[in-house]
Amino acid sequence: MSILPLVFTSGWASGINAYAVVLLLGVFGATGLTDEVPASLQRTDVLVVAAVLFLCEVVADKIPYVDSVWDAVHTVVRPVAGAVVAALLAGESGSLPQLAAAAVGGSTALMSHLVKAGTRMAVNSSPEPFSNVVVSIAEDLGVAGIVTFAIFHPVVAAFVAGALLLLGLVTVAFLASRIRRFLRRRARRREERRLAGTGSTWPPQ
Repeated sequence: MSILPLVFTSGWASGINAYAVVLLLGVFGATGLTDEVPASLQRTDVLVVAAVLFLCEVVADKIPYVDSVWDAVHTVVRPVAGAVVAALLAGESGSLPQLAAAAVGGSTALMSHLVKAGTRMAVNSSPEPFSNVVVSIAEDLGVAGIVTFAIFHPVVAAFVAGALLLLGLVTVAFLASRIRRFLRRRARRREERRLAGTGSTWPPQ
């Protein structure tokens, strides 16, 4: 499938910001920059809804803990969006290539979504709010850059998206172990303080 690199890249990007993917692909198709985007993604109503939801995500994604709630809500939305966009890009409704494209797009979106959500949970363990803004802006720019690059160089963009996905999975695994150790240490200190306090007051004299 010649469309597979674009399908993979759009799936990765959909797991991070599905609304940005729909909006960018629709605009690129409507302006004639590419012939790969189906007409259904170029419709005015689709672009307007995608733009509104994208603005909502831009705000929610930069607020500590709100971003994690937003991610939880989109655990289903982003993979489904990745699968739908991939199926539309593949065309030929009901064909085996379209089903394969939907599977690739949906599974890739799910993996990148888990990377995004896990990273945000780690970032939210920091007491300052600025890291959320920095990470969110980096994600937005990354999605815009990779999707745009995929329109003109889909194969190279797919390799970049694959490398970013692998790096993200490794990073989340590393951060998860650090967070678990931190939480265990904090729980141990609380237990020690509780036992110390109990030992100083019990039994009563």
